Amino acid sequence: MSAVPRRRGRRDTPPPRTGSSETEVLRGFLDYLRTSVSAKVEGAPEPQVRTAVVPSGTNLLGLLNHLTFVERATFLGERVTDWQATFHAAPSDSVAYVVARYREAVARANDVLDGCTDLGSPLPRPGGPGPGVRWALTHMIEETGRHAGHADILRELIDGATGR
Repeated sequence: MSAVPRRRGRRDTPPPRTGSSETEVLRGFLDYLRTSVSAKVEGAPEPQVRTAVVPSGTNLLGLLNHLTFVERATFLGERVTDWQATFHAAPSDSVAYVVARYREAVARANDVLDGCTDLGSPLPRPGGPGPGVRWALTHMIEETGRHAGHADILRELIDGATGR
């Protein structure tokens, strides 16, 4: 009997091993997804990174631009008047700039979360309370995870890159 050649697996980063508290699990998974989605965009070639490769018009750079606005709206209370417009980065915005702006929004969001000790309490907002911390974390895990999946497909279509 001849040996069957082993297929080379992708080098995926496994889900995080977090602490046991609900806060540690939620924040650990959100940070894992944030890192995954920004890594999909980082290093993607121009102009393909901003070119729609699916009929909906979705593009890789636009996904990360959108997630920047979602982070700011959810955790910082910034208002967005045109969500559809957030799916497109400005032509002058480089990949490095959009990635850096996303990471800065994530850092600011984490600063807010660091001050939240009760998952049931509302996020602080100027002019009144925001959504509960637990809801906001769960929403961002769902939103970031969904768009990370989109980013996986778009990046593979652009240059064949796979894995997290």
